[in-house]
Amino acid sequence: MVLWIKAIHIIGFTAWFAGIFYIWRLFVYHADTESQAVRDQLAIMERKLYKFIMRPAMVITLACGVGLFYLQWDVIARSYWIWIKVGLVLLVLGNHFLSNYYRLQLARGVSYKGRRFRFLNEVPTLLLICIVLLAVLKPF
Repeated sequence: MVLWIKAIHIIGFTAWFAGIFYIWRLFVYHADTESQAVRDQLAIMERKLYKFIMRPAMVITLACGVGLFYLQWDVIARSYWIWIKVGLVLLVLGNHFLSNYYRLQLARGVSYKGRRFRFLNEVPTLLLICIVLLAVLKPF
């Protein structure tokens, strides 16, 4: 049972991070274009990506993560690495909800510089690297 939950967890976070990586790139394009037609199309893409890929993948990832945590409590709760990983996952959640904030702002026509989104596009990569290293190496 644990291996099935772990497999679904991996599938979920892969889809979730794919969406997170892509939405920030869409925001860069959205901020940099002068065409209202392109902005409208990007707003549709951003909405569908967030609601139909990112949100469900986040729920699957978190549900499986909590399930794994519960099923393996006696082993992992004594490890420091899991608590660091949980903290990093909270930062990923913050990034996820921040992307929804900007999605709604861009859909309303608020203007931003693409540089902001280029920076925010790199944050999930760093978080993913740290989370994977912690989960695989279990250093503490």
